[in-house]
Amino acid sequence: MWLVAAKVIKDISLINKLFIISCLFLCALSGCGTHAPSPPKEKPADKGMIIGLSPEQNVFRQMERYQPLAEYLSKQKAIPVSLKVFPSYGNIIDNFVSSGVDGAFFGSFTYVLAHEKLGIEVLVRPEYLDGTSTYHGLIFVRKDSGIKSVKDMRGKRFAFVDKATTAGYLLPVWYFHKAGIKNYQTYLKEVYFTGTHEDAIYDVLSGKADIGAAKNTVFERLAATDSRIKSELVILEKSPDVPENGLAVRKDLDGILKEKLKQGLLNMDRDPDGQKVLIQLGARKFIETKNEDYAPVYEYAKESNLDLHSFSYTEK
Repeated sequence: MWLVAAKVIKDISLINKLFIISCLFLCALSGCGTHAPSPPKEKPADKGMIIGLSPEQNVFRQMERYQPLAEYLSKQKAIPVSLKVFPSYGNIIDNFVSSGVDGAFFGSFTYVLAHEKLGIEVLVRPEYLDGTSTYHGLIFVRKDSGIKSVKDMRGKRFAFVDKATTAGYLLPVWYFHKAGIKNYQTYLKEVYFTGTHEDAIYDVLSGKADIGAAKNTVFERLAATDSRIKSELVILEKSPDVPENGLAVRKDLDGILKEKLKQGLLNMDRDPDGQKVLIQLGARKFIETKNEDYAPVYEYAKESNLDLHSFSYTEK
């Protein structure tokens, strides 16, 4: 090829010679007209999933508890999963909409509210190491407080958690309603919201509040590392069992992605790596959960005269 080119070059002008040489050089580099396959187009990166967490305890402990689960799902399902702790129970529904999360681990009452307002769908909830998959609310006082019944609570300080919690709000509201107390706010000296179950427990333990309400799973988790909780506090009332924090997703989440997430969680206990993550979460497996499992919460709200759609408590 180069010999033929040299012969042709002799008969043409210098400029043309240079042009032809350049073209022949480029042709040689490119394989003389053969077409190399173009590289495959990269698929658009999956934006991943954002899962919200209820603020039932200190934000750092909450993240530490759930982060291994997010990492496991990201690895196993090739879907980047990130976590977001909602700042408070009261605005979880607003945050669910505004922050662009795809799903969240909702407490029982928060789930019921979000289901009624947003149509979210619950998928699974954890079954703990002791075989339970439910929790109940507790009302507790210090053993040395002298408070043994609702009659002794008059003029005392009560630490609620948040109005969007079963254990930290619905239970005490129902408790006073059942006792015939029409306005617990005037019956008590002070009512305030701590924001987390953990803080409600420690406020009573420290004497900042006389009475508190919280979920038993947080109570027991803290008691496992702080002996004062069981030695200095006494439980006066507990609610019926309701589903433990369940993972619910937005109603318009892609069906394939939703099923992939659900099956990934349901099958964790069959995978050695999944079993390790479950232990860190304090669970032995995830179980399928449906809206019907929240019947006690709906009944509790009804008995407490709580309008789920407007989320405003109306005294009789």
